Amino acid sequence: MQLTKYAHSCLRVEHDGGVLVIDPGIFSDPAALEGADAVLITHEHPDHLNAEAITRQLDRRPFTVHGPASLAAPLADAAEVLQQVQPGERFTAAGVAIRAYGGQHAVIHPDIPVVANLGFLINDVVYHPGDSLVVPDQPVDTLFAPIHAPWSKFSEVVDFIRAVAPRRAYALHDALLNTNGLGVLDRQYTALSHTEYQRLEPGTRLDA
Repeated sequence: MQLTKYAHSCLRVEHDGGVLVIDPGIFSDPAALEGADAVLITHEHPDHLNAEAITRQLDRRPFTVHGPASLAAPLADAAEVLQQVQPGERFTAAGVAIRAYGGQHAVIHPDIPVVANLGFLINDVVYHPGDSLVVPDQPVDTLFAPIHAPWSKFSEVVDFIRAVAPRRAYALHDALLNTNGLGVLDRQYTALSHTEYQRLEPGTRLDA
């Protein structure tokens, strides 16, 4: 299984000829969707769901979209390809085994409604939690951890990485940071996460 890390929260997974894309939002390169057989969307926020890019790609080739039922509204006409996923559900997308975790986005502020959010465990190896800190109930080899967000606190993310206890952790959800912030967080997560931590530049490919 080969992974490509795109900007912010977007991952592309290639496995046995299938292409699976996770969270192609407005901060990531729409090229991540080229050749996609299936797309996983953790939740409806535009930094995770670029509905226009998905619609344009669907005009080129068919694929399925998997995620919470709440994606139907922002997907609009593209909602016809949505396959709704519930927390705890196991399914296959682009030939890859997926398990869904969680159910709710982390709280941003009590005055802001909480939307549905699913974390996805890919092929029992790679975990993408979306905008939540839900710990899977099984070992994870490779964790993509959301290192910065309006809803997050550094100490909570560190404890999340420690609780998941992956062999390695990579930064996710970092598009709102400048060079100064990235440098500070990279040093702190490297020192405190208790695992092999790294932030990948967009376009970096690795095996999983």
